[in-house]
Amino acid sequence: MNYLPKSLAVGFVLASFASASVFAATHPVTGEALADDQTFTYSLLDEFSSADPQIVEDVSGADIVRDLFEGLMNQDADGNLVPGVATGFTTNDAKDVYTFTLRDNAMWSDGNPVTAHDFVYSWRRLADPATASPYSWFAEIMAIENVGAVLSGDASPETLGVTALDNNTLEVRLTASLPYFAAMTTHSSTFPSPEWVVRTSGNDWTKPENIVSNGAYILTEHIPNERSVRERNTMYWNNDATILDKVVGLVINDENTDLTRYLANELDKGTVPSGQYIRLKQDYPNQATSFPRLCNYYMTFNMSPSGPEAFKDVRVRHALAYAIDRSVITEKILQAGQINAFTFTPGATAGFDVPSVAFGRMTQDERNAKAVELLNEAGYGPSNPLKFEYLYNTSEGHKKIAIAAQQMWKETLGVEATLANQEWKTFLKTRGGQGFELARGAWCGDYNEASTFLDLLTTPSGYNDGKYSNAEVDQLMLDARTMSDASGNYTRIEEILANEMPVIPIYHYAGVFMLKTNVKGWPYNNVEQNVYSRNLYKIAQ
Repeated sequence: MNYLPKSLAVGFVLASFASASVFAATHPVTGEALADDQTFTYSLLDEFSSADPQIVEDVSGADIVRDLFEGLMNQDADGNLVPGVATGFTTNDAKDVYTFTLRDNAMWSDGNPVTAHDFVYSWRRLADPATASPYSWFAEIMAIENVGAVLSGDASPETLGVTALDNNTLEVRLTASLPYFAAMTTHSSTFPSPEWVVRTSGNDWTKPENIVSNGAYILTEHIPNERSVRERNTMYWNNDATILDKVVGLVINDENTDLTRYLANELDKGTVPSGQYIRLKQDYPNQATSFPRLCNYYMTFNMSPSGPEAFKDVRVRHALAYAIDRSVITEKILQAGQINAFTFTPGATAGFDVPSVAFGRMTQDERNAKAVELLNEAGYGPSNPLKFEYLYNTSEGHKKIAIAAQQMWKETLGVEATLANQEWKTFLKTRGGQGFELARGAWCGDYNEASTFLDLLTTPSGYNDGKYSNAEVDQLMLDARTMSDASGNYTRIEEILANEMPVIPIYHYAGVFMLKTNVKGWPYNNVEQNVYSRNLYKIAQ
């Protein structure tokens, strides 16, 4: 049946209304006076992983890729689907064939037209084992026809179920009914890459001197671990509606330095250091902000053959999970609206009712007592203390949480945990290669549905770094793909996770940061926080 959400039509109207506004001194919709300098400067905790849509694997990198490239569909400030390169799409009654109509005025920054063939190339590239994409598994959960055989190397990428019917029509064939498939095309891994540039420049194709992109901005400068700059792409189809001219990302590893530079007006958006939100909200009520995010914070056990023998005992995993007082972390350390987590999936997830798992119903005293009992049963105590290393990526906030957990384990259980931290890219490599014992984890939803979290703990998931494997979880997730209401499956999986504890849920995120009052257009109501810089603007002060 034909499907064009009402929000798409609204998007067309706003785009048309804004198209004549770029040189105006006032915002075309709100009438606000615009600042002369439309440069937005913000901080990043770490160097981003990549500017390649099929390689990027972190949130900060995806934010940059979302500016540089545009996928089939975008999101508005409330998270609703709006047109991107595609003006709309149709799907059959079974919702296993989707046909996207591409706009005929979408251009690459070098002047070449963006066509359906670009998406065919990029999606094949995502699934091709030769690409070694850390997000290749995303193509599998999109259920694209023949994706499993392509990923395993048993079939050519050319057999993937995606076809350019003509330059402006893309057909995608699925092996399952996915009513939310179109929403998955807002993910950065599905964005187009320019085949002619990738083939010419290889791994260097995303360097400023080589890159060709189709988004609202182009990458004009990148000094690793220092700064990246993206500037307006005049070839972008909706360039006339873009107000920000330049976006600058500065890598600042220390939260307190970040805040100092923000207060010195070097940043338009900055970090709230752990434990300082309440004070900053009082001192800067219109700049400090907190709102629900579609993200979780957890610890993952290495359950692979290389992992500690102790962690293969579920009693040990339960004991360590129970002994963490989440309220201390959320109310004493973070203090910014984070929610204690006893499930992997956040309550902010659309259509997800957080199940009441058994250990979440206990008081902390009850959890502590049970933790002591379980660890003793597993053979650990004063004469034989449990010892392991906890790994986290460098951050003052992560360090505070690590120290708190270390103290809780020591005081409650006599556990001797040592702490280790690594720079972000090194950390990702270590964790992804199972070179850890217990490690920090966090995940922000790639789309707003519970499967974006629970798929992480299926056996084939590319981000199942602890190598947890449960046949029932795998089957429940497979079955969920073809169900009109999979909530029962998701509840059952959360119960299994609480029983087997392959990960320790700590808290569910809040969006916490400092933002200057002259920056407008931030999508606070979008729990995925898919931010498009072209929708931001600065007003005159």
